[in-house]
Amino acid sequence: MNIIFTCGGTGGHINPAIAVAKLVQKSRPQSKILFVGAEDGMETDLVPREGFDLETVKISNFQRKPTPKNIVHNIKTAVNIAGSLRKADKIIDSFKPDVIIGTGGYASFPILNRGTARRIPTAVHEANAVPGLATKLVADKVDRILVNFAESAGSYKDPSKVIAVGMPVKEEFVFGNKDEARARLGLDDKPLVVSYWGSLGAREMNKKIADFIKLECENEPFNHIHATGSFGWRWMPDRLKDMGVDLSAHKRVDMREYIYDMPLVMAASDIVISRAGASTLSEITASGKASIIVPSPNVTGNHQEKNARILESRGAAKVITEDGCTGELLFELVTGLLGDKETMKAMSLAAAEMSVPDSASRIYSVICELADKNEN
Repeated sequence: MNIIFTCGGTGGHINPAIAVAKLVQKSRPQSKILFVGAEDGMETDLVPREGFDLETVKISNFQRKPTPKNIVHNIKTAVNIAGSLRKADKIIDSFKPDVIIGTGGYASFPILNRGTARRIPTAVHEANAVPGLATKLVADKVDRILVNFAESAGSYKDPSKVIAVGMPVKEEFVFGNKDEARARLGLDDKPLVVSYWGSLGAREMNKKIADFIKLECENEPFNHIHATGSFGWRWMPDRLKDMGVDLSAHKRVDMREYIYDMPLVMAASDIVISRAGASTLSEITASGKASIIVPSPNVTGNHQEKNARILESRGAAKVITEDGCTGELLFELVTGLLGDKETMKAMSLAAAEMSVPDSASRIYSVICELADKNEN
């Protein structure tokens, strides 16, 4: 079985594809696997690091505002797409895939487009509650549409193509042990709050977390691990000092640039405060954690809020819009939830019920179905 995985742009697009590719390797060792991504995307680092072959295409996005600069950019994008479609044909001719599966990002469009045109079995996985542009462009042509949230099936013209499969996450998120994790982190008997806004950090939200930290340092009612992100790390420590907060005197507050051991930290946590990227929410639900979600307003189609509202509707999360969020409100919500064991338990159970621990296996089954259909 020859399989092309095509994806790019963010870890939320790339990591699910890698998880399924590893399962294919394990289940059908004779299979050949090729990744196709953007020549300047993070997939050029992540995919080879996992031992998979990677081909790249030159691709760029479209800018929506009709400014002179954006018009020039969009003309270049159109030229790039034409070139990437020609290269996609060459890749398909050389590799001869039995199945093509896209997991998101602009880089997935050329191969999916040419694959459907050449009647190669294809599937697209959409992690967000609403389809991204690449998914929209191929949804009517692919054989299967795999969605993270069952609620999003109505976003597609042909619901019979749609299969809810969740989103693959590292199995450490599913099988983490809270007591062991807390012991490894050296925590005392106070609850643990974990907060982060992504690898870069969000300046406005980090400001609100600084206010939150100042409030908690008054009596330290819980442990707190906060990841500032790369940009936040440059200024946030100084901001707290200017606010009169000496973190060295508050051992229950652990501020880091990144949380490299996220499965461990998540396992130890009681409440998670975060954005609403699909990958992040899948890790939270896989871990069965109560959460307070502040969706990023700076994303296409406001998809983060739509992701978050699904968790909220099932009782797994509290959602605050960024413009309505303050450090004081976050602190009140956290202390209120920690003091309400019944609500905390209900939120954790609701999150766990949303998790799809066999997501990679579900996607693998679809791949096998399409490959077998192709052979017949």
